[in-house]
Amino acid sequence: MSWVAALARPEIVGLKPYEHAAWHPDLTRLHANELPWRATGDESRVGLNRYPEPQARALIERLAHLYRIAPEQLLICRGSDEAIDLLVRAFCRAGADAVIVCPPTFGMYEAAARVQGAHILTVPLVAEQGFALDAGAVLDRCTSEVKLVFLCSPNNPTGNLLAREAIWEVVKGLAGRALVVVDHAYIEFAREDDDLYRQLRPPNLAILRTLSKAHGLAGARLGALIADPEVIALLRKVIAPYAVPQLVIEAALAVLSPAHLRTLPGRIAQLCEERGRLRAALVQLPGVREVLPSNANFLLTRFEDPEAALMRAQRARIQLRDARGYPRLADALRITVGTPQENDRLLGALA
Repeated sequence: MSWVAALARPEIVGLKPYEHAAWHPDLTRLHANELPWRATGDESRVGLNRYPEPQARALIERLAHLYRIAPEQLLICRGSDEAIDLLVRAFCRAGADAVIVCPPTFGMYEAAARVQGAHILTVPLVAEQGFALDAGAVLDRCTSEVKLVFLCSPNNPTGNLLAREAIWEVVKGLAGRALVVVDHAYIEFAREDDDLYRQLRPPNLAILRTLSKAHGLAGARLGALIADPEVIALLRKVIAPYAVPQLVIEAALAVLSPAHLRTLPGRIAQLCEERGRLRAALVQLPGVREVLPSNANFLLTRFEDPEAALMRAQRARIQLRDARGYPRLADALRITVGTPQENDRLLGALA
C-alpha cells in the first residue's frame, strides 16, 4: 500500500469517481444534454452553452510552466480555498483524524476542518521571535491522528515568511506520517525564489498557489495545488466534475500571457516599494504601537486604540481588516497596500 493510500480516508481511496461527459472537442457534442445554441450576449471563446473542460489541459500546462513543475503535479481549483477543503475531505475522517494549524494564521484551515468534523490541534507561532515557526513543537504535537499540517508563508495575517529550514524540518520529520501543506498565496510579494517544492521534492509536501493576489484575479477564483501525482490523483476523485468555469479558464489563459508575465515583476516591485513607504509613514503616526515587517501585500499594525482607528478609516470610506480576533493580536488591524492615493487617504484619516 502506498503512503497516500495509508494516510487518506479509505473510502476515498476506494471511491469510484463520478464519470463526467467525455471531453472530445473535435466531435459534435450530442452526449451531455447541452443546449446547442449560445445564449444572447455570450461572447466567450467556446460558448457557455457547453460544459467546460474538466481540469482544462491548456490551463494546467500554462500553470505548470509558470511554476516549473510537471502537469501531473498540479490540480486547478476554485481558489486555494477549494484545495484546502478537498485536502481535509480526502484525508480526514470526521471525529477521528486531525489537522495542525499554527495561529495566528489563515482561518480557512480551521474552518474546513470544522466542516469536516476533524479535530484541530494548535501549535502557536512564536510571537517573541517575529511569529516564527516552532518546528520541534509541531513534530511533538503530531500524533498518529494528524493527517495534515497547514503552514502559511508568508503568513496571513502577520506577513512574515516562515524559515525554510523550519519548514524542511517539519516535512522531513513527518515523512510517511502526515502531509505538510504550505500556503504560498503571497509568495510573489516576498521577492524571493519560490522554489520550495522543486528543491525539496518530498512526496509529503504540498504547495498552495493562487492567482488572486499578485496576478490580480481575486474575482475569478482560481487556485492550484502542487503535490505528488498520487495526491493529485486522489483529489481528482473528490473535486466537482466541472469545478473551474469556462470564463475563468479563458480569463486565466489571457492573463497568463507572455505580455502579462513580462509586466508582473514591475507591478510587484511597485507594490513592495509602496508597502515600504506606507510602513514608514504608519510607524510615525500617533497611536501606532508597531507595524510588523511584511513579505506580503499587507501590513499588520498594532494600535493603542484599534477601534478608534477603524472608525477614522471608515469615516474616510476606507475598510480595514479587524485582526483583533486572532490570538495575541488584540490590538491589531490588517491594512492592505493600496494605490499611493488610497494609502495617502488612509494616512490622513489615521493622523
